[in-house]
Amino acid sequence: MKEIKHIVLVFLAFIICYGCSKNDVNQTSNENIESEFISAVDISSYPQIELSNPVFKDNNGIPVSFLEFLKSKGINTIRIRQWVNPIDQHSSFEEVKSFAETLKSMGFKIYLSLHYSDTWADPGSQITPLEWQNVSYSTLKAIVYDYTKMIVEQIDPDIIQIGNEINNGFLHPEGNRYSEPSQFLELLNEGIRAVRDHASGQTKIMLHFAGHEEANVFFNFVDDLDYDIIGISFYPIWHGKSISELEQNLIQLRTLYDKEIMIAETAYPFTLGWNDWTNNIVGLENQLILPEFPATPQGQKNFVQQLKIMMTNLDGGIGLSYWGAELIAWNGPESSEGSPWENQALFDFNNQALPVIEVYER
Repeated sequence: MKEIKHIVLVFLAFIICYGCSKNDVNQTSNENIESEFISAVDISSYPQIELSNPVFKDNNGIPVSFLEFLKSKGINTIRIRQWVNPIDQHSSFEEVKSFAETLKSMGFKIYLSLHYSDTWADPGSQITPLEWQNVSYSTLKAIVYDYTKMIVEQIDPDIIQIGNEINNGFLHPEGNRYSEPSQFLELLNEGIRAVRDHASGQTKIMLHFAGHEEANVFFNFVDDLDYDIIGISFYPIWHGKSISELEQNLIQLRTLYDKEIMIAETAYPFTLGWNDWTNNIVGLENQLILPEFPATPQGQKNFVQQLKIMMTNLDGGIGLSYWGAELIAWNGPESSEGSPWENQALFDFNNQALPVIEVYER
């Protein structure tokens, strides 16, 4: 019965998407542009970067307080990643809790990205924390519940991701979506239960998928779980170069699953140059959307502006989060262990705010 319902909904979604005009993305709907639209940036590395005492500047080159400047430009939510037991303690529970308290005192909303790993978790790597390895499956489920409970009780975020870019599952090998599909769902549900049982009534749960082309298959698989927000990563280097196709797929997800939708991660370069000796992730023209969005300050701004317009027009679209806003070349111009992202930050090579920051202004 579920399969028949799904086929019917897919057909209806196709009809809706097909009838959607490309020009719609260029027309802003006043009905959907509200003060509650989530204008977010991920600045997870800021507590580490702050230790180097960088001087950030506004659009006119005047030194500013980094966090106060973001707030003044209309950014209302800060996304923070959290690792379980990181080697250098950056992105640890203690650092994240302290950072979240500072941000809350300034009026920011908190959006937590739980990696359930000691390091980066994404479609290419979902390594179970060392301390959680070699335990029984039942014990691992209990750990996920208790760990998530601690976080929501101590930090009380507005949004919480159960896992980060969990296309292939998380907590491998036990939570591998393909080899252990039922265990993946059970582990995911333990995190969800902990949030529902112990978080404030305001906390929303996101499930986060990298890309959009295969997102329908994933969200159909998790359709029986209790969550609030579909989160999608969209980077042209990895997820295609058509914003129109992205929009159509998001409309389909909204039609099929009736969830709120957010761009959980995106970024775009303002140059293909570099400001330290660390290899940048984006550095070639074939990684861009051309000719619409060249790697220039204006091209970066136009890219983010078009995504924001798309999300404000989208039924159920609730926000947009820019990843790596703070990732300047903070470790020095000759560092080979510095920033692989300084050409995609929201500040230029002189740490001056770029025109893209204007997109956040109301």
